[in-house]
Amino acid sequence: MKITVAGHASTNFGELWHKSLSDLLHEASFKAINNANLEEKDIEAIFVANKAAGSFEGQLHLGAMVSELFPHQPPAMRIEGACASGGLAVLAAEYALLAGQYKTVLVVGAEKMTDVSSEESTQVLAGAADLEKERGSTFPGLYALLAQAHMQKFGTTREMLSAVAVKNHLHAFDNEHAHFHKQFTLEQISQSALVADPLRLLDCSPISDGAAAVILTSKSLPTGKKNKAKILAFGHAQDSLTLAGRSSLTELLATKKAASQAYQMAGLKPNDIQVAKVHDCFTIAEILAIEDLGFFKKGEGGRATLAGKTSKNNKNSQIIINPYGGLKACGHPVGATGVKQIAYLAEILESKNYQFALAHNVGGSGATAVVHILGI
Repeated sequence: MKITVAGHASTNFGELWHKSLSDLLHEASFKAINNANLEEKDIEAIFVANKAAGSFEGQLHLGAMVSELFPHQPPAMRIEGACASGGLAVLAAEYALLAGQYKTVLVVGAEKMTDVSSEESTQVLAGAADLEKERGSTFPGLYALLAQAHMQKFGTTREMLSAVAVKNHLHAFDNEHAHFHKQFTLEQISQSALVADPLRLLDCSPISDGAAAVILTSKSLPTGKKNKAKILAFGHAQDSLTLAGRSSLTELLATKKAASQAYQMAGLKPNDIQVAKVHDCFTIAEILAIEDLGFFKKGEGGRATLAGKTSKNNKNSQIIINPYGGLKACGHPVGATGVKQIAYLAEILESKNYQFALAHNVGGSGATAVVHILGI
């Protein structure tokens, strides 16, 4: 597979009340084109990742919205897969490139979430669960059940959950676009307002606006651009939409399946990965992810995080997890998240001494998972 991340970009993430959804899509798209040193006419197709603009903004038909920004109006489509919309849009673009339909495409993900009340946003996001069988549930509530199961079976503690948030907020200081630039202690996380026991306010990723974009190409790049990140492998898997339909509440089986596919395609093992962006919508989600991806044994993710084994600021680190703050501190504009993971990893691989990186994007409470492996 020869797909290169020719360009990448993101907007700021946060409460961007002065920018519309169209503004965000435009900004990310053209920043990525400039980053790739390409022209508008070089884009042959567009894949737009978005979860719920129809509910948040009353705006659908986003493919056409982005396409009309280009004089030649390339073919475009919108991809939705809850919070995994971004990863799925990248996947759809890769399929088109591998099929030979196009040579260079734009993938842009965006979400405008802060123009509605917290009650409305909670209701919109709940659409990623089973509204009939899990009626009345919220995503903090669903992930709280996963946290309770993990704590009961493996002895995961409140302090271990807090360690995830502390680390990711520290990592976000290196990300100028992050929603939050604020340091927290373990005690502050653990004593923040209770949302759904055991999850507290600072265990939860924020409601964010923002967009991210990548330019993917199957063309050979000039010699001077050989340091661009490559897509080495991908995996995509599903599990039950409801927690009640799962065989286990202490793992996300879709993540394990998608990761297995990606590792096999790349010919790599978990210990080959040096840096990863994982889907930490809640602190327990990161602990589950680093176990399900094979970085740590099942039940050891919380202890590893508390011991600093996932921090870029610790000499005992085994793998760097969410170096730019993850969803927890960078922000979680749901349609953009999977795209920004790829964009950030491409940037890291181009500028740092890493060889292999992994992106992990989840939809709902684990019903959908997309895993990508990148290399330089």
